[in-house]
Amino acid sequence: MKRPSVTAVLAVAVLVSVAGCSSGDSGGQSAAARSPGAHSSSAAAAAPSPDVPPAKGSVKVVSTLTTGLASPWGVAVLPEGDLLVSSRDTGTITRIDAKNGKKTLLGKVAGVAPAGEGGLLGIALSPSYGTDHLIYAYFTTASDNRIARMFYDEKQPAGRQLGAPDTIFKGIPKGTIHNGGRIAFGPDRMLYVGTGESGERGMAQDKKSLGGKILRMTPDGRPAHGDPWAGSVVYSYGHRNVQGLAWDTDGRLWADEFGQDTWDELNLIKPGKNYGWPVVEGKQGKAGFVDPVEQWSTSEASPSGIAFAEGSIWMAALRGERLWRIPLNGDKPSAKPQAFLQGKYGRLRTVVSAGGNKLWLVTSETDSRGTPGPGDDRILQLEVT
Repeated sequence: MKRPSVTAVLAVAVLVSVAGCSSGDSGGQSAAARSPGAHSSSAAAAAPSPDVPPAKGSVKVVSTLTTGLASPWGVAVLPEGDLLVSSRDTGTITRIDAKNGKKTLLGKVAGVAPAGEGGLLGIALSPSYGTDHLIYAYFTTASDNRIARMFYDEKQPAGRQLGAPDTIFKGIPKGTIHNGGRIAFGPDRMLYVGTGESGERGMAQDKKSLGGKILRMTPDGRPAHGDPWAGSVVYSYGHRNVQGLAWDTDGRLWADEFGQDTWDELNLIKPGKNYGWPVVEGKQGKAGFVDPVEQWSTSEASPSGIAFAEGSIWMAALRGERLWRIPLNGDKPSAKPQAFLQGKYGRLRTVVSAGGNKLWLVTSETDSRGTPGPGDDRILQLEVT
């Protein structure tokens, strides 16, 4: 069953503009029930690139791995395939068995202070996880956003498997909105971090600020060799609120971010470049700023996590309540974006590769912005082409 259109969209847009908040992450509420069954769907994107043909991909929901998750946000895939899932509002990390969906609580991350869009956000495995068993987490405290790593001891009882957080980086601006939060280790084994400008727009253009940036650092939290500015972890700037990071098979970094009232973006990230916010939003062709590769209206997207699989970027949309596919040919789209699962499962927070043509997709109806139904939130297994 399709979810009905959101009412009073214009009024919501005005309120969001006044508040300076993402019209996506604060919107998209809907009261309709969602069908939990398997679906295949596709639709042409609005505002497509004019010089590329329609895409012909497909998405099939193979199964629902698990249900009943509370404010799920970040996902890390263990070497054997099981998932670690962070809960933004409870500050906990839970292991999900990839075969039967069984949940095992690792424990609670000490120091998390959830409020608004802040809390326990992105998680990632150490690039040396096979030997050090470290989990990295990005979270909001009473004073800032920071990154810590914790030892995961599977031999301990459930609920007591997380070691004390070892903070490797702190001082990222926090706010009730725009905390960024996605972290991921790149092909170079460096840690990349998406941050938000916490509602203070000027931070995005200030290269001395950590807000509104993509950061790159060593696993110990130090500036990495090859960063654009010596002694700084700032990798790119002019971002509003980055919540998606992914690399394609050629090692190119892609990131999505929330627009304000007009355009959400998918960007190809290059070191030292300025992506425009708050001077420009979307494709403006203005000298000194990098235009996005694709853009969407905020009602169609409000993007969060992204993943690369089968030659495409897959982008989870919150307010848009759909999964976007952006087919790529090198560093450019090879076809128009496609939308899948529109309105089927509500707000979509995180998508990660499960290997080959499979993806894990995490819903986000229990984050205070959605309308939870029975079983929310859930993790779906998808097959894509």
